[in-house]
Amino acid sequence: MKITREVIDKDYSDRFRNPEKSNIRNRKILNPDRSLGSVIKLLTPSQTLYTDEFNTWLDTIPQRVKDLVLIVKRRYREEWEENWEQYFSVDSVNGQPANELRFKGEKLITRLLRVGFDQNGSWRLFALRKDFIPAQKLLAEDDITVSTVAPLRLLNEIGPGNFKESAKFVHNCEYRLFQRPDDAIHRGFDKQTEKDLARPGNFISNFECLDQNDAVEQVAKTLTFEKYTDPMRELILSASDKVGEASQFVSSANPRIVDGKPTKNPRYLQTRPDLFDPKSVYLSLSGTRLRRKIDHENSVLYPVRSVLPGRRNNPAEDGGKVRPLCCFAPIHYLELPELFIDFIVSVTGKSPSTTGAGSEGALTKAPFNAILPIHDLNAALVSYASTGQGAFVTSAGYIGPKYKVAHDVSLLIPEIWSRLRDYENDPNDMISKGYLEKVPKLKHNGADLPTEYLGYRITRRFAHEFLGRIFTDPISVFPEDMIQPELQDKEQYADSLNNLVDAGRTVAARYFKDGCIEKACPPLRALLEIMANGSWDGKGLLDPDFRKLFDPASILESEWYLQRLATRIEVTKKYWQGRIEYLEEFVKDHANKEASRKLDIEERLNFSNDALSRLDDSDDAISRIHGCLGVDPSIYR
Repeated sequence: MKITREVIDKDYSDRFRNPEKSNIRNRKILNPDRSLGSVIKLLTPSQTLYTDEFNTWLDTIPQRVKDLVLIVKRRYREEWEENWEQYFSVDSVNGQPANELRFKGEKLITRLLRVGFDQNGSWRLFALRKDFIPAQKLLAEDDITVSTVAPLRLLNEIGPGNFKESAKFVHNCEYRLFQRPDDAIHRGFDKQTEKDLARPGNFISNFECLDQNDAVEQVAKTLTFEKYTDPMRELILSASDKVGEASQFVSSANPRIVDGKPTKNPRYLQTRPDLFDPKSVYLSLSGTRLRRKIDHENSVLYPVRSVLPGRRNNPAEDGGKVRPLCCFAPIHYLELPELFIDFIVSVTGKSPSTTGAGSEGALTKAPFNAILPIHDLNAALVSYASTGQGAFVTSAGYIGPKYKVAHDVSLLIPEIWSRLRDYENDPNDMISKGYLEKVPKLKHNGADLPTEYLGYRITRRFAHEFLGRIFTDPISVFPEDMIQPELQDKEQYADSLNNLVDAGRTVAARYFKDGCIEKACPPLRALLEIMANGSWDGKGLLDPDFRKLFDPASILESEWYLQRLATRIEVTKKYWQGRIEYLEEFVKDHANKEASRKLDIEERLNFSNDALSRLDDSDDAISRIHGCLGVDPSIYR
């Protein structure tokens, strides 16, 4: 408490490296105008913002004292003035002060969040802010989603966002989501999976089929049985009272045994959570409608505001038979050339899919989409150019060979991004403020490593600014060798980068072998040549002339993009001509006279003729849809 009071009463006006900042925003810690997040930033060392002396002083403060300062700040009321200490206490045990802090006699609880594991397999736990409330999420999308882009000028109110000319919209194509509940093996940990598996009518794969004897045995082990959530306990208790096939069930903690070991690939189809929670969906829509002042005649539109793909990483395994892919920091920002290398290769060092190591997504899409991958890539490039949005790629599995993170970072990302202000999601703004840095050039065994494939990665300043909105000690979540994985193992870092290049060369070569390269738009053709051969017209990945091909303005003004729009107009013309011919034939048949009147065929025919007439001026029609995806001419013709 003595140190806590010293921290609270300290004069912080001389903390800044830049003296010009010394006289601004110099508020006391308990000042109501200073937020809890501001106090966290104040007590977190920063090499760019604070002086060396101030950072050294911060390092002398025990973390438990910093936590106590935050507790006092969270609970403080102005009417207490300087007498805040009297509201905090500990019990007396055997005549000595105990360790559990109490506020007005009530025990205070610190909530922790797991962010990966250490090298011994122990959980890396971090204290959450005292005012932390998890973002409420409505999961409605999975692998199979239809998407399109629409020009902003044709849309009603869509809310704030870093949009260029168009906004992207997605719609789910699935009633159920294909889930892999890895953490459900820990009883009570994955509450959603236990709730889902306790329901009837599930489609389940790779869970052990249990019966009455198993249920009785689990119930008898009281300590472990009580760890389950209520739905799973009720299911097992119910099975213990039945006999024969009626007693069969699956437990979230019992995956199927394969070769004497529990499988690492349990799966089940989860009914979309938003369908079970219509009230939250309604409240979200209504709240957004009120916030944007949208009348009930117009729909509430939710454009894609952040593109946050993930990748699965791994260290070297099986004595080097599985190459490492662990050169990525927790979060990277990739510009369009590097992003599309990622999309083209869908690289994974170790994959559970049938394609094995190397590239999985590009090869496993055929059952869902029979057209060539290059057509999807062409459309995706137009989408990114027209929306002007950046993509932030997150790491799953491992960050370097040292830190196993599973999906913990991926689950943390929505909490970070939901707390970004409207302007903070702009990657260019993040770069200018030092939140993102270009991955530096490195040599290994005398050779330059292709670090340009990694784009930009987050910095300690990113953690200082944004993780403080979630954690009490933000810079401890991602230590230096996690933000800079090359510090963990230079050999594996180098092999991971070379693995990226090798996988890219292999996949790109297939586009030349099967003729897809002839259907690629000019920027992607140039990119595939660099991936396959190392250069395009003698230019590499970082050459300004090459990168200009991926400039959004260049793409939207290019001849090949205008051809996509012209093809879209041609397709639309044929559509309306077909509707008109059908309606005219329908009207000609006298047997349809009464039906024509009931169905307002004449009005439909006038509408179709008007729609077709608006396409007569091709230049005007193309300007109206500028910013849309258009149609790939190589498909239509």
